[in-house]
Amino acid sequence: MQDFVSCGPLHKNDGVTCTSRKLVPALGSLGSRQKHSLPDLQYDYGALEPYINAQIMQLHHSKHHAAYVNNLNVTEEKYQEALAKGDVTAQIALQPALKFNGGGHINHTIFWTNLSPNGGGEPKGELLDAIKRDFGSFDKFKEKLTAVSAGVQGSGWGWLGFNKDQGRLQIVACPNQDPLQGTTGLIPLLGIDVWEHAYYLQYKNVRPDYLKAIWNVINWENVSERYMACKK
Repeated sequence: MQDFVSCGPLHKNDGVTCTSRKLVPALGSLGSRQKHSLPDLQYDYGALEPYINAQIMQLHHSKHHAAYVNNLNVTEEKYQEALAKGDVTAQIALQPALKFNGGGHINHTIFWTNLSPNGGGEPKGELLDAIKRDFGSFDKFKEKLTAVSAGVQGSGWGWLGFNKDQGRLQIVACPNQDPLQGTTGLIPLLGIDVWEHAYYLQYKNVRPDYLKAIWNVINWENVSERYMACKK
């Protein structure tokens, strides 16, 4: 069974300590499983305007993310039953739903903290130094992450991740709701959601306009905290 790993706790979005959470052991304790919950935002739905409007934020958080949470809880209950029965076939059949809904919950929990009404500009300190080291300059980094995110076919995410083994930053794209660390091993620092539900109501089908705007609300303080925590 695949591990789902996040930089920060799944239930709250106010932490950045790197943690690894295996779903199977959590499911294996009958009657003691704690359900996942939708994390509260640290800002109002309209706080990111004009770059991301309130209607998008409300639907994205209260409907889309909530659906991932609800479906993850339902799937875990079914998986728990399959474990209790020793039904390996059912366990295998449920893994795609665990990956999709678990990834959706992990990805969005990170995403909300990556955004801030006081965001934008450039990072500072060690994160900026690492970006310049690994990408040449902040502008080149920004250009590359934008291009990778724009190039996602269909739905998915553009990510800045930390390769702990190599000690360097990497930019990758993940399809659908694949969680970055659980599928690539990279620790997530900054994720850009390029599912159409993240921008369509405001930017229609022009994803590049959304990607240009989102840089104005990137919470570099949060990204830097994630980097420092995962660098240890």
